[in-house]
Amino acid sequence: MERLHLYTEIHLFASCCPQLCWHFCSCNLLLVERISTTTGKLKPGDVVILQSPESPRKIVCKRLIGMEGDEVTYVVDPKNSDRCETIVVPKGHVWVEGDHIYASKDSRNFGAVPYGLLKGRAVWTLLPRKDFGSLARKPMQ
Repeated sequence: MERLHLYTEIHLFASCCPQLCWHFCSCNLLLVERISTTTGKLKPGDVVILQSPESPRKIVCKRLIGMEGDEVTYVVDPKNSDRCETIVVPKGHVWVEGDHIYASKDSRNFGAVPYGLLKGRAVWTLLPRKDFGSLARKPMQ
């Protein structure tokens, strides 16, 4: 009888400002699982950790908006206009956006992201304490 060994890799991800002292840092500390990215179980609304397509040494945290083949409508320049564009996410790519539309650098700036850059799905916020808890999937409209 063969045994199937299944394990989930759990990692901590810190999104921090470059400060020397933890107490003055505006950090988000997240618990991240990696099995969803390897099994293709990600869905729009998930919070994902990915390698930055612009700065490959950086890891960023964004919300997954669209998977390959999905039609995504987005505001091109939310600070200056309400002009929208619609794209179809190419094969092997995803569309990601930050939750802070006016301050986020995301797929609206660098386009669809290759699926291979995804590193994991954030499942729990550890810090700041006021946000402690599960990161439930955000329903997409």
